[in-house]
Amino acid sequence: MDVFDGLPDAIIVDVLNKVGDVRTLLRCSSLSKRFNSLVPQSESLILRLDQVGTTESQPDSPVSNIFTSVLKSFHGLCSLFSKPAKPIPIKNLSPNIPSKILSPFDRVKNLEVELPGGDASLEKGAAVKWKAEHGETLETLVVVAFRSASTESSPASASSDGESDAEFVTGLKTRVMWTISALMAASTRHFLMSQVVKEHEEMESLVIRDRGGEGTLVMGTEGLREFRKMEAARGGAAVDERVEKNRSVVPSVRMSMRHAPSLKLKSGICLESATLVIVRPSEGYSDDGDDELATEAFAGNCMYGEAVVALLKCKKNALEMNSF
Repeated sequence: MDVFDGLPDAIIVDVLNKVGDVRTLLRCSSLSKRFNSLVPQSESLILRLDQVGTTESQPDSPVSNIFTSVLKSFHGLCSLFSKPAKPIPIKNLSPNIPSKILSPFDRVKNLEVELPGGDASLEKGAAVKWKAEHGETLETLVVVAFRSASTESSPASASSDGESDAEFVTGLKTRVMWTISALMAASTRHFLMSQVVKEHEEMESLVIRDRGGEGTLVMGTEGLREFRKMEAARGGAAVDERVEKNRSVVPSVRMSMRHAPSLKLKSGICLESATLVIVRPSEGYSDDGDDELATEAFAGNCMYGEAVVALLKCKKNALEMNSF
């Protein structure tokens, strides 16, 4: 018996939790019978959906089919022989895909999901970042966006004390579209992981991020519990509507919107049409804690965090939006 064989199972599982990456763990499960039995016990996972391949989207190669039939218990071995799949647009991903990938794991508590990238269509130079918290439905959403960033403010912004009525209306339309884009992105990700949340009842934390950092969706212990409870009570009702839209339903919301035509940060960067939007459901609406919510959402991001602090000092405009 070598030193490795003498290690307790608990230590090996702890090491596997440090590895986290689902693809790597599935390959590890083919190394030995012991690994094959311990990999499913991993509690902390990182699922990267950048190169998702399924039998629905791609036919398996003959070599892959042979190994699949002979070595079914060795999860993930076929991925060593198959060709890399092309990234699939987020809106085309089915909840069944992450569900099937995670099916070998039965003790998932903490799951991080990385998606290929944002799915918002933005004009050149524009940027939109958002963070959403979900339970059974949307709980909060914070959006920070701007039309362009430079080291100097534009002449128009520098010479004007404010916006004309026409500029305000045009800018308002853009800001609303940015917010709708973020709401739809969050609801799409929520729907994508719905099957996984239902199947892994021990899960305590779910975080979904875009690789480019555009958006983050978070579901904590209470949110996950609420989602499962409502799904059980609903008994499948309203599922068809979500499947048809390929996203969860966005509830009626109230938006607290602040913006600055030109916002110069301490770093010297100037953001044109800088915008901060805080969204909460209309039902039981309260804006208490909005400042803390927005600040914490981008606390670790220097430029966006500084922009949030500055925008919180701007005039607030309230808007409402129906469910869609």
